[in-house]
This record gives sequence, structure tokens and C-alpha cells, in this order.
Amino acid sequence: MVDTLKITLAQMNQSVGDLAGNAAAMLAARERARGSDLIVFPELNLIGYPPEDLILKPALIERAAAELQKLAAATASDGPAMLVGSVFVQDGALHNGVALLDQGKVAAIRFKHELPNYGTFDEVRLFQPGPLPEPIVFRGVMIGVPICEDIWHPDVCRHLAEFGAEILICPNGSPYEIDKDTLRIDGVAKLRAVDTKLPLAYLNRVGGQDELVFDGASFVVNGDGGLAVQLRDWDEQIVETQWTRTAQGWRCDRGEVAELADHPEDIYCAMVMALRDYVDRNRFPGVVLGLSGGIDSAICAAIAVDALGPERVWCVMMPSQFTSQASLDDAAECARLLGCRHDTIPIQPAVAAFGAMLAESFAGKQADTTEENIQSRIRGVTLMALSNKFGPMLLTTGNKSEMSVGYATIYGDMAGGYNPLKDAYKLTVFAISRWRNHHCPRIGLGPEGPVIPDNILTKPPSAELRHDQKDEDSLPPYEVLDPILLGLVEHEKSVDQLAQDGFDRDILIRIEHLLHLAEYKRRQAPPGVKLGNRNFGRDRRYPITHAFRSA
Repeated sequence: MVDTLKITLAQMNQSVGDLAGNAAAMLAARERARGSDLIVFPELNLIGYPPEDLILKPALIERAAAELQKLAAATASDGPAMLVGSVFVQDGALHNGVALLDQGKVAAIRFKHELPNYGTFDEVRLFQPGPLPEPIVFRGVMIGVPICEDIWHPDVCRHLAEFGAEILICPNGSPYEIDKDTLRIDGVAKLRAVDTKLPLAYLNRVGGQDELVFDGASFVVNGDGGLAVQLRDWDEQIVETQWTRTAQGWRCDRGEVAELADHPEDIYCAMVMALRDYVDRNRFPGVVLGLSGGIDSAICAAIAVDALGPERVWCVMMPSQFTSQASLDDAAECARLLGCRHDTIPIQPAVAAFGAMLAESFAGKQADTTEENIQSRIRGVTLMALSNKFGPMLLTTGNKSEMSVGYATIYGDMAGGYNPLKDAYKLTVFAISRWRNHHCPRIGLGPEGPVIPDNILTKPPSAELRHDQKDEDSLPPYEVLDPILLGLVEHEKSVDQLAQDGFDRDILIRIEHLLHLAEYKRRQAPPGVKLGNRNFGRDRRYPITHAFRSA
């Protein structure tokens, strides 16, 4: 029986489907943790999380088993045992689980008991739940291994405690959401630790995976609920923790307690990390985007520069007859501040050509939004041509307020491969823009100092598709619109409920109608990072065709 343990927490990025790469990264981490007794990796770290339906590929399951055996064999050499998350098959059933690899073999396997089936999670359709797990004996110490969702319910940790667990180690794949770091510690982990009187190590992955991003922020709480260790968010870290057996049981010694990113820095970091991993994992050389002189494209350019570096970001201004000189100047100044490439490609020749081409068909019809949308689609075609010819991925720049009510042109400004602002309302866009002008993110590759001209932050938002156009010509002020959308989208409130909150009923009816009408556009929108708990696509899944209105 030992009285001290050294447990290394490997807060790592991972690549879904790159089993050999993930295994190599784990072996490199093990080498760095050579003085530890045990190194722990995040949930499904071998295959990458979330694997979605890739997990149903028999070849992937076979390769995962083979790579796990190679990792197990590596533990025959000096260095720590490994606690590795992977996929397992038992009696024909697929399980999300962990394996303890020690002394050259697979010493123990435990399966996840509670499978999440809400929001972004649909593990019930992929995995079978394992039985309530029992502790693993390691160096004479009883270690309970609840996996991610297992600690969001009290039964698993209580069961482990009843069967003699002395330490709880919880591997996770917990995606970022606003305020979730506080919820994990105060609303979940501390409750389990105090309830069982056992210390709990919470290990999360870091990095982006399609529309999800993982913030890391791993930690250890002791059995009295006290925070012993806090890893940084938005950063890969390999941290050794020291554990001591006391008369009251095992405790984790006090270690570094990092300060986590506050609002809106955390939102900005989520956007940066998600974009970086999406571009790099999909092997794009960089990104191209339309820089209009407005705030949405300006902050997207800043996010891209912080994610990829200025040399991988290409901004294109595409003026029409309605583009103001102020917008031309603001776009050029924004690109200068960011240090990225900036080209100007006027679209008026293409607009005129379309006008001539359609003149006979449009004869007798007044100009309307059709002509406005043609401009947007010409810009989309132009940017896609640059993407096709030179290889960078096209970024779209529409915010969640616009996407909620359909204030976007399908096959126009919606065209592209990824949207950093997909889950950010307009007021959030202003907040992160002001923050970025005064701060450079720790994980950013962009310049210090202001990156968005003041005029972009202060001028009224406009699509500039007709003379003197303002967003408020078509929509309520964003100070009114965004709270309404929060009620309708994030909280699923009815028109009557929001009217009781003080909003104008006629405006509410119109906005609800626009919200439902735009569903067909949102289904065709590019992916973008999830920030809240009701993003369009993974969380909020509405039918395109339906007749329901709450008023």
C-alpha cells in the first residue's frame, strides 16, 4: 500500500479519427510524465471526441483495439501507467470506456454508465450504457473512474464510494458553453466530492472539433470541496499533481490554481481556437473573407488573424455603387491594423452585366430586394472563385441575430465553409470587438493594440445594398432584437410570455414569424462554433415546414 501518488493530468487536443497521431501524442505526454505513477487522458482520447457516426465504422473499432494494445505494450518500460479513453466492444455492444494500461498490458476496463442524450449529445444512438462501475485497484489504491456524464448524476459516484473508491478520476469531453466552467466546478464536481467525501480529478480535453470547442480548464477538488488544482483554459497542459494519504483519506496537495478567462475573453478564445483547429485539421492554407467596412467582417478578420496569423488571412473589399467612402477607408484601415492582405475588387461591372442580362425578364418590375441580393451573390461568387483558384477557405461573417431572422442572402453572404459568428448575437459581436481592441488573447497570433477602427464600432450597421440603408430600416434596434431572440431561441418563450416581460406584442409576432420563416436558410448555413446552449443545428432542431406560431 502506498501513501503518496503522482498523477499527471494530460489536458490535450486530439484529432477525431487520427488514432496513430493521438496515440503518438499520448506516448509523448507519457515521456514527459516519466516521474509520475499514473497519467490520465481525456474521454475517448484515442479516437477523438466526439466521433459521431464514425464510431459505427468496424475498421475504426479494429484499429482502436490495435492501437490500444500498442499503448499497453509501451507501459512495460519505465514510466507511468496510462488511463486511456477509447471505444470497446463487449458481447456485441459498443461502449464508451477507459482502460488502465500498466506493466505492458490492459489491466482493467470500465465503461461509461450515464449516456448523455440532449443538446449536442446523442450517445444513446451510438453506445450501450455500461453497468454501474466498480473501482480499479492501482498500486493498492481504489480508484473510481466515472466518465464525463457519470458525474452529472449522483448515483455513479455514490456507487463507487460504496464499493470502496478512495479517489475519483473523471475523464471528460465537455464542450465549452458560456459559464460552463463555473457549473462544472460549483454545480457538479464539488457536489460529488462533498457527497462522497472523496477527492475528484476532472480532466477535460482542449481544442476544436467542427462546431464544438473544448476549453480544457481541468481541475482537482478535494473531499471537502476545496479547489486544489486548476489548469488553464484554452491551452494544452501536462500537469503533475501530488496526492497524499491522510487519516481522513486521500487529498490532492495544493498546486497551481490558474485564473480562467472571463467574459467576453472566453467567447473570443472559443472562436479563435475553433477556427484554428477547423482550418488546420481540414488542411486549408488559410482563409479568405469579404471585408466590408462593417463590424461583423472586421471582427471575423481579427479572429482569423489571431487564429492563423496575418499571413494566412486574405481580406477582399468588393465595393458597389452603394459602398460609402467611409466603408472603403474603414476596411483598408482594419486590414492595415491586422497586418493582413487586403485587395479591392469592384463588383459594379458584374452588377451591370446581370442587370442587362435580366432586363427583359424583369421588364415592368420595380427594383426590390432581388437586386440587393444579386449584389450579395456576386460577392459570394467572387470570393468562392478566389477560394477555388488559390485554396483558402471562405469565411462567412453573419451573426446570430441576422441568421435568426433571415437577414442574410442565401447563396450570397451565407456562402462559405465556416462562420465564426454563427452563435454570437450582434450585441456579443460589439462586446468582443471592444474587448479585442484593448486586449490581445493569450492564444492569439495577431498584433497587440486596437485592430478595429473606432468608426466601425460607432457607425450604424448597414448592408449597403441600397442608398442610405441601415439595419434598423428592416429590424428593431439590436438592443431590442437581441433580448427578444434570447427569449424566443435560448429560452423557448412564447409571444405572450415575452409580452409580459414588457416587449411590444406586434414586434414579437413579427420577429417570431421571421424566426420560423428563416429555418430553411439556417439549414443551408455553414458550420460555426457553438457558444451557448441553444445553437442553431446541434442544439435547436426545428422542422423547416411547420405551421405553429405561439400567437
